[in-house]
Formats: sequence, C-alpha cells, structure tokens
Amino acid sequence: MVSHIRAPGVIVVQSNWKHWPCLFPQHGPGRKHERAIVLEEWQREVVRAFPADFLRGLFHSDGCRVNNWATRVVSGEKKRYDYPRWQFVNASEDILGLCTWALDLVEVPWRRSGARVVSVSRKDAVARLDELIGVKE
Repeated sequence: MVSHIRAPGVIVVQSNWKHWPCLFPQHGPGRKHERAIVLEEWQREVVRAFPADFLRGLFHSDGCRVNNWATRVVSGEKKRYDYPRWQFVNASEDILGLCTWALDLVEVPWRRSGARVVSVSRKDAVARLDELIGVKE
C-alpha cells in the first residue's frame, strides 16, 4: 500500500510492504556508520549501469556544491582564488567507499579532504559532476 500526504513545501510518501528488506538488505537497526553497508551483487550491477543516478542520490542527500577559496603567495603578494567544489560528507566508511567507487566508475577524480569528506575540486571534474548530478534541490 502506498499513500501520500501533502503539506506546505513537502509531500510525505509512505509505503508498507513486507518485502522491503529484500530490496534494501542494508536496512537494519542502529546507526548506519556502526553497521556494514554493503551492496548485494545485483545492486552493484544496477549502480554500474546507472552510476550518475546513484551519485545524484548520494550528493542530493549528503552532499553539497560550494564555492571554496584558497590563498597563495605569488611573487611576494598574497592572492585569493575562488573555485567551485562538490563535497560528500558521511560518517559511514562503507558509504564513503560506495561514493568513491561510483566516482571512479564515471572517471571523476576525487580526494578525501577529511575523515568524513570526499571532495571533487578539479575544474573539469566539478563540471562533469554538474552534468551528472545537476542542481541540488
């Protein structure tokens, strides 16, 4: 059974089905970062076929696109550089690993800029993610 409720600025969709655990075996009690989050082989096949959709879901839920900046001294003068960056933040090492795996599938270079952060900062890589992910709503 599927139902929905409309409220200002949101639509809540609910579904009850006894086989949801078959489709989402990662679901379970406790915090995501304290239990294993591993895709079944059939799920990995879906991600391999549609990595952009998987990345879109990850970045729209736990990511952001920001304008970052850095300073460098050039010829004795301090200069500021502004550049766009995508960041994905999650406490689960398994989920971070799935994100970097999917980025590798679409050949987008990334780096770990913090313990819980995956960053995409190169100009061409940011442009590619812009194409694949689109504006975060």
